[in-house]
Amino acid sequence: MFDILDLGLNLKALGIGWGTLLMFALLVALLLTGTPLAMVTLLVALIFAVGWFGPSSVPLITSRVYSFVSSFVFVSVPMFVLMAAILDRSGIARDLFDAMKLVGGRLRGGVAVQTIFVAVILAAMSGIIGGEIVLLGLVALPQMLRLGYNRRLAIGVVCAGGSLGTMVPPSIVLIIYGLTANISVGDLFTAAFLPGFMLAGLYVAYILLRSYLDPNAAPPTPAKRVSFRDNLPLLRGLVLPLMVVFTVLGSIYGGIASVTEASAIGVAGVIVSTILRREFSFRMLLDAALHTLATVGMIMWIGIGASALVGVYNLMGGIRFISQLITGISDEPMVIILFMMLILFILGMFLDWVGIALLTMPIFVPIILELGYDPVWFGVLFAMNMQVSFLTPPFGPAAFYLKSVTPPDITLGEIFKSLTPFICLQVLAVGLLILFPAIAIY
Repeated sequence: MFDILDLGLNLKALGIGWGTLLMFALLVALLLTGTPLAMVTLLVALIFAVGWFGPSSVPLITSRVYSFVSSFVFVSVPMFVLMAAILDRSGIARDLFDAMKLVGGRLRGGVAVQTIFVAVILAAMSGIIGGEIVLLGLVALPQMLRLGYNRRLAIGVVCAGGSLGTMVPPSIVLIIYGLTANISVGDLFTAAFLPGFMLAGLYVAYILLRSYLDPNAAPPTPAKRVSFRDNLPLLRGLVLPLMVVFTVLGSIYGGIASVTEASAIGVAGVIVSTILRREFSFRMLLDAALHTLATVGMIMWIGIGASALVGVYNLMGGIRFISQLITGISDEPMVIILFMMLILFILGMFLDWVGIALLTMPIFVPIILELGYDPVWFGVLFAMNMQVSFLTPPFGPAAFYLKSVTPPDITLGEIFKSLTPFICLQVLAVGLLILFPAIAIY
């Protein structure tokens, strides 16, 4: 048997290059066994801490983890998750969907368009992707299929629209990036506002273009006109959601409340909304709280594992090594940015966005600063890239969320095929952000 000290000497003797390769190989091997990412990163961090520095280095892991979990801004994450969980258990989303007939009622492809608008409002209320996709899969998808929409178009609209919570503030992706990169979350929300609506606009343009060019893509507009007076009752479904959105985002942008305080205001607003709608019950609140505990627990453990791994790797000199490796690719800064985007795109096909953010941003953000780019712009670019990761196979979570509520005849393969044009639109949005940074840092 090897002594721990011998193991340390052997590992350190490898040098940072071979050490990096061994760490990556060990990560991949353990992930392929089905072990959760949080446990894998913690285990690898412990092995390399002891193997590189000796047993005395273990307390360094705990100090690194404490600095992550003690951040005050992180309190906003469970608040926004709780908002989404309460929305999921109320009828607010269904009434909101009906109210959006005022927007898309007279358009060919109007139901698909109103689905995107509903997705934007839901994203602005909570920023949680899974709940939005399930809600739209239960409310919008059956209606589009019943009306005769092209099945792949309907599936793509639900998945892509439901994933807008990645970009539209208050996005948890941006909160985690802000925590990792030590950037103001309020600045990130302000910067992401226009790009989020730009992406939603690209979706709407694609839906309308396809609906009017392809007669089989969407049903014709209804011949019978509905008067505005008849539509007035639908407005009630808009009032409470928009009040919550304006309260949360308005308090942040107006400088009245911090992101953490605004998240608590949002939870209070959603609870008051359910009380006014006579849907509130302590059973519903308990179910929402349990769902929040499970979701936030997963995010916390991934964060703890990733923080420990990055901390150990940084002490090994790995971040400096990777930085030199990436910046040595080209003298052209834009080539380096594109290479980073490629790395994030590939990682997004296999890893959860939380793990990607916590593993890569401590390496990428210092490079961005060194190159003279704005880290706020890069944060929006990162969020847009993670938007792509929700749809890309083989592990695109949006497809799995939707599959859980679709009819049995809709296969996972068909869902992924349906997402192809929307992935192309997301890649186009990434390209526009790179070419025109002012979209984000206006």
